[in-house]
Amino acid sequence: IQEPFIKMSKQNGFHVVTPLLESTAMSKQIGTTVYLKMESSQPTGSFKIRGIGYMCQNVRKKYVCGNAGMATAYAARQLKLPATIVLPSSTPQLVAQKLKDQGAMVKVVGKVWDDANAEALRLAESEGLTVIHPFNHPLVWKGHSSIVHELKASLPSKPGAIVVSIGGGGLFCGIMEGLDEVGWGDVPVLCMETVGADCLSVALKARDLVTLPDITSEATCLGAKTACQQAFEYSKRPNVISEVVTDLQALEAVELFLDEERVLVELACGASLAAVYSGVIQRLQEEGRLPKPLDSLVMIVCGGGSMNLAQLQHLQAVIRKRPHL
Repeated sequence: IQEPFIKMSKQNGFHVVTPLLESTAMSKQIGTTVYLKMESSQPTGSFKIRGIGYMCQNVRKKYVCGNAGMATAYAARQLKLPATIVLPSSTPQLVAQKLKDQGAMVKVVGKVWDDANAEALRLAESEGLTVIHPFNHPLVWKGHSSIVHELKASLPSKPGAIVVSIGGGGLFCGIMEGLDEVGWGDVPVLCMETVGADCLSVALKARDLVTLPDITSEATCLGAKTACQQAFEYSKRPNVISEVVTDLQALEAVELFLDEERVLVELACGASLAAVYSGVIQRLQEEGRLPKPLDSLVMIVCGGGSMNLAQLQHLQAVIRKRPHL
C-alpha cells in the first residue's frame, strides 16, 4: 500500500500523495473511465502546496507572496520562517483567517492578484524578503510536476486526456513538464478557464500574451490578468486545447460534484469539472479534436481551500442574479 504522506526531502515538498479515484457518474456520462486526482485532499486544500512548498524548501528565507498564500504560509510554518501574504480584496475572508491561523502576516491590497503581487514585489525590495511567485517560477513548476509522476505510478495505462483549470498557468506548466518527463508528451491536455479570467485563451487568439483589463469572473483563484510566458509557450503545442466556460457552468459543476462525489471545491476547480458536466468533452470529440472512443480521462481536482458553505451560497446568489444568454 502506498504511504500517503511524503516526508520532506530535497525532492519532495510538504505535499501528500493524493487519491486517484474513479468517478462512476462522470464515467457513465462520457462513456469512458474518468479518474479524479484529488488535490483537494492536500494539507492546504489545493495543489499549490506542491510547487510553493518545493520552492520554499529550496529558498529558505523570509517570504512574501501575493496570493497562493495558504501554501506559502503552511510551508513557512513548517520551516519556522516568517511569511507575509498580500491578498487582493476579492479574496474570501475565510482564506485570510486561515492564513492568520497558520501564523502569517496578512495585508490586503488592490482588487486582483496583479495588484497584490505588485505590493509583494515592493515589500521584497524595501524589507529584503524573498518573493514566492504563485505560478511563474521553474521551482514551482517542478513541484507541480509531481502530480504526473503520481499518475504514472497509479494508472494502468497512459490516459486519453488530462483536464486542468488555468489561472496564471503554474499548474499547467508543471503538468506539461511532468508529461515530458514520464514520456507522455503526446497526451492531450484540456485547459479550462472561465469567462472574465481567460487570459490564456485570449492570448492564444491574439497569438501573443495579453493582459486582461480586469478580472470579471467570480473564480478569483483563476484571476491572473496575464498568463506566464512558459504557459503560453506550452499552449502552442498541438496536443493542448483551450476552452472557456461561464461562471454559471462552473458553479453548476461545483454543485453536481458535491452531489455526486460529496466533495466541495472552489469555482476555479468547477471550470475543469465543467468540461464533463457541460458537455465540452463530448463536443471536442464530435469536432475531432479529441479521439472517440477516448481512453481514460484524468480530471485534476485542483482544490477547495477557499470554499465553504457560506462562500458557496454567496456565489449562488451573485452568479444566478446575472443575466445569462
